Amino acid sequence: MNLFSDPRLQQLAQWLHDDLRITKFNLAPASTDASFRRYFRVTYGGTSRIVMDAPPGQEDCLPYITIAQALLGIGLNVPEIIEARLDQGFLLLSDLGTRQYLGALNEGSVEQLYGDALQAVLRLQSAPKPEEIELPLYDYALLSRELGIFREWFLQRHLNLPVDDEQAHILTTVFERLILSALEQPRVWVHRDYHSRNLMVTSERNPGILDFQDAVEGPVTYDLVSLLRDCYVAWPTARVLAWADQYRQRAEEKGILQAVEPLQFKRWFDWMGAQRHLKAIGIFARLLHRDGKPGYLKDIPRTLNYVLGVCREYPELQPLAQLLERAVLPRLDMQNGAAL
Repeated sequence: MNLFSDPRLQQLAQWLHDDLRITKFNLAPASTDASFRRYFRVTYGGTSRIVMDAPPGQEDCLPYITIAQALLGIGLNVPEIIEARLDQGFLLLSDLGTRQYLGALNEGSVEQLYGDALQAVLRLQSAPKPEEIELPLYDYALLSRELGIFREWFLQRHLNLPVDDEQAHILTTVFERLILSALEQPRVWVHRDYHSRNLMVTSERNPGILDFQDAVEGPVTYDLVSLLRDCYVAWPTARVLAWADQYRQRAEEKGILQAVEPLQFKRWFDWMGAQRHLKAIGIFARLLHRDGKPGYLKDIPRTLNYVLGVCREYPELQPLAQLLERAVLPRLDMQNGAAL
């Protein structure tokens, strides 16, 4: 890395040296992020830490600190805040290692890794909320805004698809159904990005959990579907549904859920996934066109396939499946072909 070409990195290095008295250290990129935050691994004197760079004009460190302390308090494995310089947007954090779930998941490891991750979700959802934590609600307005990202950034900006009145009616109707399904679910603490790139394999208290600062209070199936229908790795449908039903039974045992019919729970799970995946597709397109980050485009086909699978199964959502098949897939295929 070249400190001289990156003013933020110069400022960060100066903070480490002048304020924290770490005189000899090495800095290396630790992970990429879909936001303006950056993470660097700083090593010094046989110690490894993570430095978060969150530019104050774009990011706020306070939610991260508040939620991290609360999650540590209920026994989850999240980074500890060692030092903070809020006016500059720098945090020095404990290091949860380099083994992402994404690279560690395979047939031999998935049952144990997902078992640990689901246990952590159950702990998050069943623990009493600290009084000082006031989570935003995953309400109608927020769910609707997220679905708008799909239309604005994927359909209109990325595919340059003119949405006619009939298509607009389909989008509005199906989006409304997805939102109402989400709102009828029991509300719990939602991590909101609980997937294989934000979970770390750790030797103790697995998993290490990252990127929790956008937590909300919302639908009980949200983190479950984020994990099991991950935008970055896919598993056979029957296996996913078996894991989801195992979670349902354990959630009922812990009192997170009252008795829920398995088919009702599956519907909640499927429809919540459709909402989340439509949002994710829009965000992947926005990362390219607004932020100059093309790396997520390769994940759109997998994510869109989740949406198609769910919408084809439920008559209420089939109009969206038909719209995607007729108007979206041909344009996406043409675009992908042109890029080859």
